[in-house]
Amino acid sequence: MITDGRQHGAWRWGRIAGAITLVGGGWLAVVTALTFGSAPGKSMAVIGPPSQALAAIVKANGRILASNNYVTIARSDDADFVGRLYAAGALLVLDAEQAGGCSGLPRRRFTAQL
Repeated sequence: MITDGRQHGAWRWGRIAGAITLVGGGWLAVVTALTFGSAPGKSMAVIGPPSQALAAIVKANGRILASNNYVTIARSDDADFVGRLYAAGALLVLDAEQAGGCSGLPRRRFTAQL
């Protein structure tokens, strides 16, 4: 029986793709779970269509800080804000500062000291 080397290569790439998917899914699960333990007053990134995200933020009594195509940044001083966002229909909620550095605050200017 003669085997083709292409079958072995396809099998290897399938395992690599599976490992990447597993790591990415695990990371997303951990980041999502840690969001529930975030301190009140932190900025949250609500991922999903803007109309759905804005409606969820309003229902959860949050303040909208910024919005674009699929990420809306919001904040609330309530401890259960993340849970209320999910209950109001948010697809995915992440800690904005952890997820991408979005705090909703103006950018600080750094000056070099000589």
